[in-house]
Amino acid sequence: MIEMKEVTKGKKETKTERKSETKSERNIPKNFKYLMEYIGLEVEIADSSSPERIGISGLVVDETKNAFKIEKKNGKEVVIPKKGAKFLFRKGEETFLVEGSKILYSPEERLKKIKFE
Repeated sequence: MIEMKEVTKGKKETKTERKSETKSERNIPKNFKYLMEYIGLEVEIADSSSPERIGISGLVVDETKNAFKIEKKNGKEVVIPKKGAKFLFRKGEETFLVEGSKILYSPEERLKKIKFE
């Protein structure tokens, strides 16, 4: 977002100055990671109640209320339950950890149920 600020020079001249915001200045909700769309993001299972799932990584291709469908690099799809797992998502340069039990909603319900903080 760009903030416009008017600066006055002399009696008649005005100049508009643009100030670009840094990440820390934006009004990003603290819980943004629970409100975003996960389909299409890279993901890795960081923790799970089933140890054999830890370390599974790939691309999120589908999401339901209770699970993510992940396409692994070998093309195989796996379904990982949200409950009992922690997911490490990558979006560009950013990574963020999401606790599955906090997003036990379908994507369309999540925006209605989780409040902006």
